Amino acid sequence: MKVVIATKNQGKLKEFLYLAQESNYEFTMLSESTPSPDETGNNFYENALIKAKHALDVTGLTALADDSGLEVDCLNGQPGIFSSRFSSEGTDEANNKKLLNIMKETKEEDRTARFRCCLVFLEQNKDPLSAEGTLEGRIAIAESGSHGFGYDPIFFIPHLNSHLAELTKEEKNKISHRSAAWKKLMMKLA
Repeated sequence: MKVVIATKNQGKLKEFLYLAQESNYEFTMLSESTPSPDETGNNFYENALIKAKHALDVTGLTALADDSGLEVDCLNGQPGIFSSRFSSEGTDEANNKKLLNIMKETKEEDRTARFRCCLVFLEQNKDPLSAEGTLEGRIAIAESGSHGFGYDPIFFIPHLNSHLAELTKEEKNKISHRSAAWKKLMMKLA
């Protein structure tokens, strides 16, 4: 079955393609010229569903959509669904800098956070299937590592004693929020 991945985010796309290596699906992506839908949902599921419906409507193909982000407990779950546009510039570097600046006086025990991913799989004339995954950790006091994307350089995983950006692609994909959601979704599709 051919499935369109409803993202133009190269980091997410690489992770999906890595995770999907052993699946029976043939994946394609939206073209760069395809306009992105407005993410008007109030949570990750609603935004992923908006993206999946848009991709299915545009391509006619079964769609897989992701909405994910970082939830910081001491910030009442922010940046949450606004993770990719947390700063006015909306770049990974600017988002990380803004978050570190906001949290510069925050004690270590209050820096708990998680990555959350919601996946939606949508076939023509069928109800959507969804799955969610999380990865618990803390916001570090400084960036470290050169792998990954987004908030990976400032996300510290205590039980691994590593920033997410310090892990190899293989290590990250074993524990990531996207990997957890993917595994749950594949079980529903089996």
